[in-house]
Parts: sequence; C-alpha cells; structure tokens
Amino acid sequence: MPLRESELIRRIRRSARASRNRVVVAGIGDDCAILRTTPGCDSLVTTDFSIEGTHFRREWHPGNAVGHRCLARGLSDIAAMGGEPRAAFLSLAIPGKLPRQWVDKFLAGLLHLARRHKVELAGGDISSAPVICADICVVGEVPRGTWLPRSGARPGDSIFVTGTLGAAAAVLQALRAGEPVSPRSRGARQHFYPEPRIAVGQYLRDRGLATAAIDVSDGFSTDLNHICQESKVAAVVHEHSLPRPTPANWLRHTSALHLALHGGDDYELLFTAPPAARIPRTICGVRVTRVGEIISGRPQILLMDSHGQRKALTPGGWQAFSE
Repeated sequence: MPLRESELIRRIRRSARASRNRVVVAGIGDDCAILRTTPGCDSLVTTDFSIEGTHFRREWHPGNAVGHRCLARGLSDIAAMGGEPRAAFLSLAIPGKLPRQWVDKFLAGLLHLARRHKVELAGGDISSAPVICADICVVGEVPRGTWLPRSGARPGDSIFVTGTLGAAAAVLQALRAGEPVSPRSRGARQHFYPEPRIAVGQYLRDRGLATAAIDVSDGFSTDLNHICQESKVAAVVHEHSLPRPTPANWLRHTSALHLALHGGDDYELLFTAPPAARIPRTICGVRVTRVGEIISGRPQILLMDSHGQRKALTPGGWQAFSE
C-alpha cells in the first residue's frame, strides 16, 4: 500500500479543499456529503468506471492523464445533458504495491481538471484491488426542464458534432502497435487529456438549439445509434462531412474514416437541431460541423458517399462484453 488508508484520505481531503464551491455544504469527513441544490433546478448524476487493463495501461498512460481522463468521462456526460457540474465522488481501489508517486499524480490530474470546472471532490471510498479501479460519480444541475435528452431528435433535424473524430482512437492504435507517443504531443492530447465540452452543452441548452444530444465516448456510430433508438428515427450521415484529424504517423494503422465512425474516446458532443436553428460554425471556440440529417424510418444509420449512394452502417464502437 503506498500509504495507510487514513493518511491517504487526509491527503485527498487537503487537496480537494482547493476546489470548494457553494453547492457542497459538507464534503469529505462525514459518512455522507451534504449538497445544497439550487431551487428551480434539476439534478444530474452520472458515474463511470476507469479500470486498469480496460480503460488504461500504466505503461502507456501517466498517472495524471489517468486522473484527468477519469473525471473527464463524468464531466462529458454532464456536458451532453447541457448541465453544470457541481461535485464529484471518487471510489478508488488500488494494488498494495502501487507506488505513492503514481497515486499523487493521479489525484493531481483529476483535481487540476476539477478546479478548472469549479467542481469539488466531495467524497468517495478507498479499497485495495489487484488492479487500479476508479469509479467517478459527478453531480450537476440544469434549470428545471431544460436538460438535453437523447430522445428528442425529429425527422428534418440536422446532425452536428463538435471538434474532430478519430484522433483518440488513432493514438490508442499506435500504442497497441508499440509506437512511442508522447502524451503532450500535438494530436495526442485528445486521447490522454480529452476536453469535456461543458461550455458547448450549456450554450446549446441556454439557447434551446438542440433537440437531442449525447457525448461521443463509445464511437460516433454507436452513440448516434443511441439517439436513433431513443428517438425512434433513422439518420443519414454524409461520409465526406465527418471531421477527421489531420494526417499523422499513427493514423496509418486504420483509415481515418473508420476511426471517425467507430473509434470512440473523443468526448465530443453529437447533437441534433431543427432546420430553423442557426448553429454557429464555432461555439465557445470549438469547431461545429453538420454531418447529416434525421429522417423517418426504423432506427438505423445510413452512410452516404460522395456519389449520393446510401448503405446501412452497423454501429461499430465500444460495447462492454462485445468480445
């Protein structure tokens, strides 16, 4: 064990004080945290696992990147609902021989992102395990009745995505191929230090622009399929419109189109908007691209090539137990 449990909790508590906010009345130190939620708001709660060997590998991912990614997963879910994150809870299980330095870097990466978004680490749990398991729970809120669902897409709506798709998956493929990739190198940050699109989600919510939204964590094809299933509609995606990363050495393992469609781990926002909505080309400094439209029909995705030919697209992103 890198530290005794009580000392590790004290260290986490001291570090978490820097990100205090008005919502958390009492955080780490009691059996429960006490939150004072805002009148007239709906609360949002999300939880995500980060498991060594499944979501990261210590030989590839430095501790601060794992901590950042751990919290980013939860923040991205809040962003997809148009929410404002307020507090986070971390349940952390680690091997007894894990170096203390790795734990310190993990917490530093997580808390640095928390401070940027004014999120307080308000509690959690600590245990031992054969591999590192981090479960992040994030609590957020939206003005009552304004959250962005997956189920609101309607025929005639346009489909948009933020940023680019496929860079994170390209980096992962390079790592799997044994290629060295610097976490801070250009083009690699989207994998190691993804940026939750919280401001974009709030912009869409405040202006009533989006009919449905989801974050692209499991892959564009899989996440768009979720919207189609929940909204009971079909989607047409224009192959040539998908925003892909600029060419890099680690893109040669798989086509950029395949990674953009199925790669995952992008943590961009995928949303639909009615024809009359005026969607800017950039929102809060983030590029926004129209990539298709919603049509009537059974839930499915049709991929249209540059010649206007359509073919059914099978969702090929991440699914637990798919192997």
